[in-house]
Amino acid sequence: MHKGNIVILTGAGISAESGIRTFRASDGLWEEHHIEDVATPEGYKRDPELVHRFYNARRELLHTVEPNAAHLALAKLEAQWPDQVTIVTQNIDDLHERAGSKNVLHMHGELLKARCPHSKQTIDWPTAIQSTDMCQCCQFPEPLRPHVVWFGEMPLGLDRIYQALSEASLFISIGTSGNVYPAAGLVHEAAMHNAHTIEINLEPSQGKTHFAEHRYGRATIEVVKYVEELLEAR
Repeated sequence: MHKGNIVILTGAGISAESGIRTFRASDGLWEEHHIEDVATPEGYKRDPELVHRFYNARRELLHTVEPNAAHLALAKLEAQWPDQVTIVTQNIDDLHERAGSKNVLHMHGELLKARCPHSKQTIDWPTAIQSTDMCQCCQFPEPLRPHVVWFGEMPLGLDRIYQALSEASLFISIGTSGNVYPAAGLVHEAAMHNAHTIEINLEPSQGKTHFAEHRYGRATIEVVKYVEELLEAR
């Protein structure tokens, strides 16, 4: 039986069953685009129009999908668990929030926000970003960029993430490949603070040996089942 704070890391696998395709780096392509063209600062500098078109299409897709049973189960866990539940997500979608989760840290940014590259101020931006859209925060307005962490950029909120891990008694990793750092290293951090670690995935991740417990299968089945077990044993 588990007590205390819970930290949950979610990756592309949890949103795949809602219809958002998972990012696979093995062929170097993301939605038929080369990664270096649409997910690096250099690609953006080279062709901002292409990058905006790419993320505008992702944004449009996001408006057509819904949270699935796994998202809803995690929101239920947060609502009913007596201690703190923190979701750390690598996903840039808003499905956790739409499912009802409130304590969500987006380490790779958020698709429905735009950012000023100079001040780093973020703005809610649910529609398409054009290369002519400018910030309102600088004396000399800057073109807004997607609020997404690209390859070569530092993930967001690491201080808050490590703080949450240092206070957690349970760490759950859901739908993540375990090959993108620093997210892949969070299990070590959790274990260092004596948290029980569990991986819930479609298949074993690259970091499976670092977890104390494993469950494999679809997130909509395995996550729902595990959350029910936690709440019943509480």
